[in-house]
Amino acid sequence: MTGVVKVLTHVPVGLLSKVTGAFPEVELIPVPTRGAPPPEVEGEILLTQAWGSPNLAEIVERGVRWIHAYGTGVNAFPFNALGDRVLTCSRGASAIPIAEWVLAVMLAAEKELPQRWIREPTKWNTAFLGGLYGKTLGLIGFGGIGQAVATRAIAFGMEVLAVRRSESPSPIAGVHLTNSLDDVLTAADHLVVAAPATSETRGLLDDAAFAHMKAGVHLVNVARGEIIDQEALSRALKSEVVGLASLDVVDPEPLPEGHWLYAHPRVRLSPHISWSMPGALDLLIEPFVENLHRYQVGKPLMNSVDPELGY
Repeated sequence: MTGVVKVLTHVPVGLLSKVTGAFPEVELIPVPTRGAPPPEVEGEILLTQAWGSPNLAEIVERGVRWIHAYGTGVNAFPFNALGDRVLTCSRGASAIPIAEWVLAVMLAAEKELPQRWIREPTKWNTAFLGGLYGKTLGLIGFGGIGQAVATRAIAFGMEVLAVRRSESPSPIAGVHLTNSLDDVLTAADHLVVAAPATSETRGLLDDAAFAHMKAGVHLVNVARGEIIDQEALSRALKSEVVGLASLDVVDPEPLPEGHWLYAHPRVRLSPHISWSMPGALDLLIEPFVENLHRYQVGKPLMNSVDPELGY
């Protein structure tokens, strides 16, 4: 493909230096998120947020053939505005910081941090702390994030069991794959949710699922809040099936003031920040940069989204 490639963008151009640096022939055209753009505005590519925009249906009629969602999860994307256009996303781009976050909260749970910091004299050299070594990590979802978590968990000597839809073998030695969610639920000491939010996974962890879990399990959610039935989680915490819940995502976001999750003593709640690290926004744009290379030479685009599956 030759000539100027016009990219309409809802993402601020100031965040797109990797695009302008790699593609001097690409013209980035900012477009509003609401209302119609000026009549002369058109482009074959749209770079937008993972949740789209109120005017998405109008924008895509300006010649757009390919849409890239600047985000890892597209569960909130308005697929009804897609038509026959190709949709890609930055799936897996936040795997490094999210995997580090998961290891951090698992270590904090086992080493009883921050509770073990002291500010006054106490009994020294005595504690009964846990460890990751020899424990079983259960992964619900084995995409980029799940694989990044698994690699780090194996380095700590954990057993790793993951449930996934695909029949393909694990790309990571030492990870045991299964198609049975129950197998993972019954074995996990630390259970990490890293699956996309789809019609099949919404409410996946309900009362029946909690009934299969090992007593005292540490539940970690870095995917989407709606995958966990939060009222069922409340009951599982009360019965101590769930010993601790580390939740970076909840439903809804943000939680309203006074919600029970804020105050529960065995819930560690963070405001959807597990993706954060230096250069995190650059990581999100890298899949788009790679796809621009592919688009220009006629190669298939990576990270395509199946609207029927929702990811």
